[in-house]
Amino acid sequence: MKQALVIGASGGIGRALVAELQVRNWQVTGVSRSKDGLDVTDAASVNAHLSALNGPFTRIIIATGALEIGPHGPEKALKQISPDAMAAQFALNATGPALVLAHAARLLPRDAPAVVATLSARVGSIGDNQIGGWHSYRAAKAAVNQIIRGASIELARTHKHAACVALHPGTVATKFTEKYLGRHPAVAPDLAAKRLLDVMDGLGPDQTGRFFDYAGKPVPW
Repeated sequence: MKQALVIGASGGIGRALVAELQVRNWQVTGVSRSKDGLDVTDAASVNAHLSALNGPFTRIIIATGALEIGPHGPEKALKQISPDAMAAQFALNATGPALVLAHAARLLPRDAPAVVATLSARVGSIGDNQIGGWHSYRAAKAAVNQIIRGASIELARTHKHAACVALHPGTVATKFTEKYLGRHPAVAPDLAAKRLLDVMDGLGPDQTGRFFDYAGKPVPW
C-alpha cells in the first residue's frame, strides 16, 4: 500500500487530507501539535518526531500554518507591523516547513516517484500582489516559497523522480479563515483536499520547484 505522511494532520485541511488519502487507499501517518505534541517551530521537536518515522513515504504533505497567531491579526498597513508578530509568522509559516523539509531526503524513496507538497498561499506571491496589506503573512509565505524552491534543487540531486512543490489550496472554510472570509467564496475542507490530491497525482519531476493552485495552474512567484 502507498504510504503518505501528513504534517499538521489535525487542522482543518490536514484532517481532510488524511481522510481523502484513506479513501484513495493510502496508508497515512498523521502528525500534529494537538495530538502528538509536534511543534514545527522547535527544531528539537521536529527532529524527535520525524526521526522516529521510517517511511519511505511517496507523498509528504506539510499542512501547517496560521494566518493569525496570538493577538495579532493581518496588518492593513505598514504602521501596524509588530516585530514579535512578524517573527511568529516566519517561525510557523516559513521556518517550520523548512525544518520538516530537512528530513524529506531520508523519508522519500530514492528510486520511485514521490511528491513533497507544502501548503502555501497565493497572497505569498510577489508577482500577484496587487493590493498590499497582510505584510507579515505575505512575507512568511513568500519565504516558504523560496525554501521550497531551494529544497527542490537539493532533492533533485539525489531523488530524481521526486517533485517538491508549493500548493495554494484556495480559500477554505476552516477556523484558520473564518474571521476573514468576507466576500471571498470558500470551499469545504473535503473539497479542498480532493482538489489538492488531484493536483499532486499529476505531478512529476518536471514540475518540481514550482507553485501551483488547487486547479493545477501555475502561480507566479
